[in-house]
Amino acid sequence: MGPVKRGTQGRRAVPWAVAGLWVAALVLLLPLAGKFADVQQNRAVDYLPAGADSTQVARVQDELPGGESTDLVVVYHRDGGLTAADRETAAAQIAEVERDFELSDVPRGVPSADGSTLMYPVSSTRPGQDEEAQLAFVDGVREAVGGTGGLSAEVGGPGAVGADMDEVFETIDSTLLTATLGVVTVLLVLIYRSPFLWLVPLAVAGAATLLAMAAAYGTHELFGITITGQSGGIMTVLVLGAGTDYALLLVSRYREELRRHERPYDAMRAALRGCGPAVLASSGTVAAGLLCLLAADLNSSSGMGPVGMVGVLAALVAMTTLLPAVLVLLGRRVFWPLIPAYGSTPKARRSLFAAMGTSATRRPAAVLTGGAVLLGALALGALNLGGDLRQEDAFTERPESVSAMRTLAEEYPGRGAQPISVIAPAGDADEVVERVRGTEGVAEAAAGRSGDTWAEITVFATAPPESAGETRTIEALRDTLDGTGAHVGGPSAERLDLARSEARDRAVIVPLVLAAVFLILVVLLRSLVAPLLLLGAVVAVWGAALGIGGLVFGPLLGFAGTDPGIGLLSFVFLVALGVDYGIFLMHRMREESLNGAEPDTAALTALRTTGGVIASAGVVLAATFAVLTTLPLVAMVELGFVIAVGVLLDTFLVRTYLVTTASVLLGRRMWWPGALSRTPEPEPEPERGERQPEPV
Repeated sequence: MGPVKRGTQGRRAVPWAVAGLWVAALVLLLPLAGKFADVQQNRAVDYLPAGADSTQVARVQDELPGGESTDLVVVYHRDGGLTAADRETAAAQIAEVERDFELSDVPRGVPSADGSTLMYPVSSTRPGQDEEAQLAFVDGVREAVGGTGGLSAEVGGPGAVGADMDEVFETIDSTLLTATLGVVTVLLVLIYRSPFLWLVPLAVAGAATLLAMAAAYGTHELFGITITGQSGGIMTVLVLGAGTDYALLLVSRYREELRRHERPYDAMRAALRGCGPAVLASSGTVAAGLLCLLAADLNSSSGMGPVGMVGVLAALVAMTTLLPAVLVLLGRRVFWPLIPAYGSTPKARRSLFAAMGTSATRRPAAVLTGGAVLLGALALGALNLGGDLRQEDAFTERPESVSAMRTLAEEYPGRGAQPISVIAPAGDADEVVERVRGTEGVAEAAAGRSGDTWAEITVFATAPPESAGETRTIEALRDTLDGTGAHVGGPSAERLDLARSEARDRAVIVPLVLAAVFLILVVLLRSLVAPLLLLGAVVAVWGAALGIGGLVFGPLLGFAGTDPGIGLLSFVFLVALGVDYGIFLMHRMREESLNGAEPDTAALTALRTTGGVIASAGVVLAATFAVLTTLPLVAMVELGFVIAVGVLLDTFLVRTYLVTTASVLLGRRMWWPGALSRTPEPEPEPERGERQPEPV
């Protein structure tokens, strides 16, 4: 009896030890997690391509006397024309701004041709790179100016747009975390039908989020990885979405094993042996796909790779260590009122996925062809995607800064309201100014700050900001100044470089992600055909999801453009996350084939046993990414929509019908050139602990 007791005590000690280690780790990591928001960077230079012209300009501007400038434009407007009293009011308010703030130049009013608008450029280098100081400057100017009796006064310009963007990013983490937790809570209650069980994975997901924040902060400090508000928000969604998926798989398998093992500890060991390899492989695939973003030229994209990987790995560690420990400590009672009793048999019920699979395999060729045609037709909607999203269209609700910029574009058609910045060697500044003034499309150019090495030149184009005409002017300036050592930047040039860099990154990273995921699948499935089938399926899902976005963004939501980064980011996430579900399905299909099942039987069995879990996980993951659509930024809405739609397509159409029917049609050729493709002889039955989880 002694050895048995010591073994029992050991089994009880392990989960307590794991839980205790996690509590100690979270206490130590909490201060680091609290610093995660502090290292998020949302300045333009933090998103820009590493080697672009506009990036060089932004860096040099930081080094000029006074440092980075915060540029604003105060716009006064009255329909029908400004009165003398309006001009006096404007002059008095601008004088107050000049008294209260240390400005780079004396603001001078520029009236519009019809006399209805008066704009005052206002600039200050006092805030420098301090984001809080920049926000305080913008808020202070906004408080100082104001319209009365039909006179409108708005603050626009790059500094105001940046302030409005920062205001969104300041709340993005808390908004996303609160909304995502709410969505996950509702779904877990519906899935588990238990008043207590849903709390366990949710609490563990919270611990994983703290771990991810602390690890991301450490990564930033050690390696200088760029963390933006966008990557930080997406990391939160990944941790909660992927972590909940892993929890669903583990809890489902654990509930099944509790019917076969008397002790919860033994049941959990069997559950981890059964679904652990698939969870490890799926998380590894996602991590590998995200790491490919390190090859991106965009600072924001290259930083998102390791930040997202940290989130996925944190979810994996928490759900394979802390979650099992807590479940074992709570015992069977955590499943109340549907407690799985030892030796019991689960209630027989008709499987929806078995019925769907049976209907699909009656005419597999027709189902596969019809599904492929449907996905292809949906992908055509991508042709309806708008052009690159302009800065003024980046918000779902128009802020004051965008309203001011639109007024300027309408009232000053022959002069751009947003400056183009040129940085030239200090000794050649006068010559560069003359070249700039002689460039087609330039309305005005004036020398500005100057240092020992560089001089700044402010340029205004004749075309409005981010228009085709201004783009031609920027390109003409770069051609004219080629060989002079000068660089052309500013907000419009930055967005032009962003779009071009996105195109370069797509050409490099898309094949890199496909190659990395393909190699992992080959090693896992020991086949060349099955990985190609899965990759083809997820690429088709990506195209169809983008196509649906094209049918929704402009026609239904009224978006005036598409974020240039949506193609690459949605591809990386949909391929990596979509292959996750393919791994769960194919792994079970291969196991059934090894046991001697015929291809159609293996496919149907795999779908019947894993379909419920995959569906639950897919709904949770889609819902977590759908939370991004609640943010007031068009880019985040578009990204969240495409990924959520893609996950649902993958879960309920591609996995259920297309992969299943393709597997039936290919038969054992799907496992070529592995041994499974050559021999139909069954191998010995697996041990009880090797079975897949029952449907949720």
